[in-house]
Amino acid sequence: MNWQALWNDGWIISAHALSALAAITIGAVQLAAPKGTTAHRALGALWVAAITLTAISSFWIHEFRLIGPFSPIHLLSILVLVTLVYSIRAVRRGNITAHRASMIQLYLLALVLTGAFTLLPGRTMNAVLFGG
Repeated sequence: MNWQALWNDGWIISAHALSALAAITIGAVQLAAPKGTTAHRALGALWVAAITLTAISSFWIHEFRLIGPFSPIHLLSILVLVTLVYSIRAVRRGNITAHRASMIQLYLLALVLTGAFTLLPGRTMNAVLFGG
C-alpha cells in the first residue's frame, strides 16, 4: 500500500477518502451487529457523520467535469444527503423497515459500488492499494 498517493492529492481528497473508508468500516459493523441498541445508535451517528463528510467533500472534487465543474457523481452526493435525512426521519417516526432499507441501500450503492470505481487504474485508491 502506498498512502503517499492519497496525501499527494490534497487534503480534500484525503478527507473524502478517509471518511469513506470510515463509513465503509463502521457500516460493516452496523450491518453485522445487533440493532436498536445504544451501541447501534452511537455507531449510527458516527456513520452518518462519516458518510455526510464523504458526500459534502465531493462537491470540491472536480476530476470529471460534465456540467461546469460538476459530474453525475455530484447528483449521487445530493441523493445521499437527501436519503440520510429521509432515513433518520423514518427511524425517529418508528418506521424501522424504511430506515433499514434506505441505510442498506446507501451502504451498498453509495459506498461499496461507487467505492469499487475508485479502484480502477489511474484513480487514487488504485494507487494507494495496488501501488499504481
